[in-house]
Amino acid sequence: MIRWLAFLLLACSSMLSLAQLEGKTICIDPGHPSEVGRGTRGKKLTELEVAWKMALLVKERLQRMGAKVVLTKDSPEQFVRNRDRARVANEVNADFMLRLHCDAADGSGFASFYPTQQGVAENVKGPSLQLLKQTEPIAKRFHAALAREMKGKLPDLGLKSDLKTAVGGKQGALTGSVFSKVPVVLVELVVLTNPKDEAFIASEPGQAALADALAAGVVAVVKS
Repeated sequence: MIRWLAFLLLACSSMLSLAQLEGKTICIDPGHPSEVGRGTRGKKLTELEVAWKMALLVKERLQRMGAKVVLTKDSPEQFVRNRDRARVANEVNADFMLRLHCDAADGSGFASFYPTQQGVAENVKGPSLQLLKQTEPIAKRFHAALAREMKGKLPDLGLKSDLKTAVGGKQGALTGSVFSKVPVVLVELVVLTNPKDEAFIASEPGQAALADALAAGVVAVVKS
C-alpha cells in the first residue's frame, strides 16, 4: 500500500511538472538571416545552424511542459527582418520572447542581453517604458536560472544591456527590442569563434545541457 501511494505521488508530481507551462506562449527567435546579415561562423559550424538547432531543442522541452511555442521562421535559411521577428511574438501575445544568437569575439561563454532604455529604429521609439520596467526583473530571473544550470559547463559572461551590442549601442536598444511589445531577452549561446565553445555546442551533451538551461530560464520567467 505504501509503495502504491508513493508511486501515485510520484506520478502526480511528474504530471504537474509536465503541465507547469500550460497556458503559456513562448516565442523563440533563431537568429539570422536578417537585414544585418547571416551571422557569424566557427571552423565548422555557422550561427544559422546552431541557433536553429537550439531553438528546436528548447521548443521540444517547453512543449513537453505544456507551453505553446512559436518560432519566428520556418527553416534555417528563411530571411526575416528583426522588426518582423518582434511582430511574430507580438501577434501571439507571447509571455516571453527568447532570441538565440552566437557571438564572434575574444573569450568564451554565454551572455544575455535585454533593453534598459528606449531606442529608435526605422523612426519608431520603443519598447514602452512600462515594458522596460517589466523586462528588467524578468531578464534577471532568466539569466540567474540559465547561469545556475550552466555552472561548470560554460563560462557565464553575464547579463548585459542591449547598449553593450553593436546595434543596440547605436540605436539605444536592439531592433527586436524596439519593436517588441512583450518581454524579450537575447542570448549569445557561445562564442562560436572560440574552438572550445564551438566544440561544446557541436556535441550532443553540450546542446542538451544548454537547451535544458535555456528552458529552465524560461520557466523562471513565466512561473514567477
